Amino acid sequence: MVYSDFTLSDLTERFGISNERKAFVFPAISIKPTSWLQKELLDSKEMPIKSEKARSEWIVVPILKELRNRNAKFFTIYSGDNLVGDKENGLQGECDFILSKDTKSYDISVPIFHIVEAKRNDLEEGVRQCSAQLVGAKKYNEKKGIRMEKLLGCTTTGDVWQFIELSDKLYIDNNKYYLNEIDSLLGVFQHIIDYYKNMLQ
Repeated sequence: MVYSDFTLSDLTERFGISNERKAFVFPAISIKPTSWLQKELLDSKEMPIKSEKARSEWIVVPILKELRNRNAKFFTIYSGDNLVGDKENGLQGECDFILSKDTKSYDISVPIFHIVEAKRNDLEEGVRQCSAQLVGAKKYNEKKGIRMEKLLGCTTTGDVWQFIELSDKLYIDNNKYYLNEIDSLLGVFQHIIDYYKNMLQ
């Protein structure tokens, strides 16, 4: 079993983690993208984006690079790496993107955020996989003696972004964010990064 095999019911039955949909409340922060990111996203509109790989290269990676540079390289971006949270219980497998606190390590140090590309543009499938990866990340960190009050992640089609939180249970945001509202999307990400900065100082 790997992350993509899990359903939300599996997470409840195997690990006692229930789930709930709610509207996340993020501060109303708008961040204007740099001219570099604006150009990257404009160029992406001219490309035949038909696959998850194309979405990664033309949309997701530029946004993550923008955020990393904006935050003095607070996190490292791992793409396509395997994360083994609990092998015996199937919490393992390749992850589209893992943001990990930057410790200059070649290996994943402290996974703090997961991004799952919604396969076939199916956000619900992305929610399930991202939820399993957050549980895996929690267990991965705990094996290192690192306990966090909450972990966050999201699933995306490139155009649409939906956030997920793992704390006392899994919370799935009723709200969705859109690429054509990039200022708001960057603001949400910045709020989340600031949370981790405060927690992991």
